[in-house]
Amino acid sequence: MKSYLVKELAQVVEGEVVGDSSIVIRGVAGIKEAREGEITFLANPKYESYLETTKASAVIANGNGNIRGSVIKVQNPYLAFLKVVRLFDQGPMEKYPRGIHPTAVIADSAVIGQEVSIGANVVVGERVKVGDRTTILPLACINEDVIIGEDCLIYPQVAIRERSEIGNRVILHSGAVVGSDGFGYAKEGHRHQKIPQIGIVRIEDDVEIGANTTIDRATTGVTLIKRGSKIDNLVQIAHNVVVGENSVLAAQVGVSGSTELGRNVVLAGQAGLVGHIRIGEGAKVGAQGGVTKSVPADTNVSGYPAREHSFARKIYAATTRLPDLLKDFRDLQNRVKALEKGLGSGSSAEDD
Repeated sequence: MKSYLVKELAQVVEGEVVGDSSIVIRGVAGIKEAREGEITFLANPKYESYLETTKASAVIANGNGNIRGSVIKVQNPYLAFLKVVRLFDQGPMEKYPRGIHPTAVIADSAVIGQEVSIGANVVVGERVKVGDRTTILPLACINEDVIIGEDCLIYPQVAIRERSEIGNRVILHSGAVVGSDGFGYAKEGHRHQKIPQIGIVRIEDDVEIGANTTIDRATTGVTLIKRGSKIDNLVQIAHNVVVGENSVLAAQVGVSGSTELGRNVVLAGQAGLVGHIRIGEGAKVGAQGGVTKSVPADTNVSGYPAREHSFARKIYAATTRLPDLLKDFRDLQNRVKALEKGLGSGSSAEDD
């Protein structure tokens, strides 16, 4: 079991220890669940009340007020805690035995690197290349001519279609499909003729793909996920899409064909993007945002159709007043009708 002194953890996160720096830490936990011998963190003030009841032996925080026991003071407690969690987390090399399970089906032409782990009932097709220290868990299917880099982690039931290229330190969660056919058809009369999808998917280094996410191969050329991007569960990436470096796509996002995302783009949950547009570097799309045209760099948009966020909020605020406005309008209609009726009856009385 791994253990560290508080002062050792402080060195890792470049923090200052307040209190006993020689306490031994054997694990990490949330502030509510932490026990003696574990370290926790406080990043959100709304959890400050739990400091009185937590049993953690140490806390990572950006101050030491009202905190009992040892404290590691840092500017960003959440980030520091993640660094500590990594120290206690077993990587694939430790969790999964190295070697090839006897039930795995591996083509003779496949090239398997050193210290690779391949689990039960994995299928590895012709001419596949698997880099050193990569872990492929049971029931994954790797089709022919796929290239997988070093230190990758491929969870059960992942499917990687032919000629896809996977970089180093890529994580593919269960049910992810890389390289499925793009959704392309040509209308011939009343029939839809399938357009062959002959391109590939390329995923660069340090990308993580969530469970049941699908990334379609290009019609021609490349569907590209650039380095450092993180894609959540149940996301659909269509053919010929480019996802820029270090972008983040939350659950149930859909990106239509040939759309390009710049660097550091954020798409919140259920955002939907039409095809053939560009989302500029650093842009953010709010949850359920429906993007129908290109978005400039460093712009926040939301709503449907997506508009600049502050303007979209005004529209939303106005719509919440519609019931009252409609009632006022009907009251005005009734008053106008009453006035018109009164004027009409007065006019006829003078005529008499």
